[in-house]
Amino acid sequence: MRLFVGLGNPGAKYAHNRHNIGFMAVGEIARRHGFAPWRRRFQGETAEGTLDQERVILLRPLTFMNESGRAVQEAAGFFKLAAGEITVFQDELELPPAKVRVKVGGGIAGHNGLRSISAHIGNDYRRVRLGIGHPGVKEMVHGYVLSDFAKDERGWVEALCEAVADNAGLLATDRDSTFQNKVHLAMQARGFFDEDDDGEK
Repeated sequence: MRLFVGLGNPGAKYAHNRHNIGFMAVGEIARRHGFAPWRRRFQGETAEGTLDQERVILLRPLTFMNESGRAVQEAAGFFKLAAGEITVFQDELELPPAKVRVKVGGGIAGHNGLRSISAHIGNDYRRVRLGIGHPGVKEMVHGYVLSDFAKDERGWVEALCEAVADNAGLLATDRDSTFQNKVHLAMQARGFFDEDDDGEK
């Protein structure tokens, strides 16, 4: 069994924020793979289903971003899951828009959701880092992540969530590098990267 956690803030006000791309990604996984309806529990909402014959619980914490770890710890405790069986989908300022990187452990780069999760379950969980770009100035970061994606960004956001969802079974079965490559190729095929872009920037 695996726990897939999408990070974001609850409520309509935040639904289209850059900070909520984790919520968007797991929502698309639920839609594309016919998961059971979302229901409230573990200080969040969950949906259950199967990816590549692996049982997967999707979790969207409803605690607000900086308390995400409370919901993750509660769900992990209930299902008796180790940190290595947990995958967190997060917005990543340090990656260009539409890029994806997968890694286990590492720093939190100032991300309050990751900080909370690491404080509650340790650092050895998998992160799916969904690039949203950086506003260029540190002082602008807070407003940037809590603002909606611009109209001209919505195409790549939708395409990225679809590519992540289509290949989510690879994450459920520990094929991280294959997942990363397939998502990159899917985005390239839809014209979001140049042919000579190797995905390593």
